[in-house]
Amino acid sequence: MIDLSTNYSRRVLLRLFALMMIALALILGGLKVIGEVYFSNQLTDTGLIINGVIVGLFVVGTLKIIAVLLQYQSEESALHQLVEALEDGDYLPESEVSPKRLIAQRLQVIRMLSKRNAPVDHSALAATLLASESTRISFSRFVNNTLILVGVFGTIVSLSMALVGASNLLSNVESMAGMERVIHGMSTALSTTMTAIVCYLFFGYFFIKLTDAQTRLLGNIEQVTTLYLLPQYTHSSDTMLHEVAGLVRSLQQVVSQMQQAQGDYLTAGQGLREVVAQVNEQITPLGRNIETIKGVLHEGFRLPQKDVEE
Repeated sequence: MIDLSTNYSRRVLLRLFALMMIALALILGGLKVIGEVYFSNQLTDTGLIINGVIVGLFVVGTLKIIAVLLQYQSEESALHQLVEALEDGDYLPESEVSPKRLIAQRLQVIRMLSKRNAPVDHSALAATLLASESTRISFSRFVNNTLILVGVFGTIVSLSMALVGASNLLSNVESMAGMERVIHGMSTALSTTMTAIVCYLFFGYFFIKLTDAQTRLLGNIEQVTTLYLLPQYTHSSDTMLHEVAGLVRSLQQVVSQMQQAQGDYLTAGQGLREVVAQVNEQITPLGRNIETIKGVLHEGFRLPQKDVEE
């Protein structure tokens, strides 16, 4: 069954906005702890730079997910409207949707091939659409694969800073600068790893939901193409055989109806003959009675008999 509801992408968007509000509330509630972990007693800006890169990738990738989900919501709505127009027998169903929508473009391609009497390769159309839509989420896929790597990179850089501090500490036992650098490096490694993990978990979940929305949309487009568009605009040997078989079945039904009508006519003719016979049986005595009455009138009024020749 085709589920053409336009609520899937909308539900994902509502879920994303709800979790963003919860995350914002948690951030506002834990500003003090966040300030101590990320901003207090920082010897260098390394942690701020790496965490800023992680958060920047996360924000840009999330905005891209929101934009694609909004587009898919419009595509689902257009698909629903087109199917309703086709079921209502609309001759120009694409007038109900924008020509920029995927299903409208698919309909135009099929019509163009049908006008040119070219075969419609459904597999090629599906593969082309899948390749085109895969590029739509390529940046989101890049962010999803990069977030955790940036966190690992920040951890490596922070541990390198800690090792430099440890080396300075060993070379100069009385200096506390080395110990501070070691602590700073470990703190930076912890903060970057924690930021990357939290962002990756949030972003990875909604990236999966984005791919689900894309798979759902493309599947519905292919099903609509198979059930509605191809039977209307394409003809192959198999479809011609099915049409001929349908015509033969229709002719068989017509012949059966004609035979039944012929039987009804035969029954009606037999009934009519019986009625005529009954009428003849009733008219024959009536004619004799009329002749008798005429004879009685002639005799009673003493009328002359007519000549047979007259």
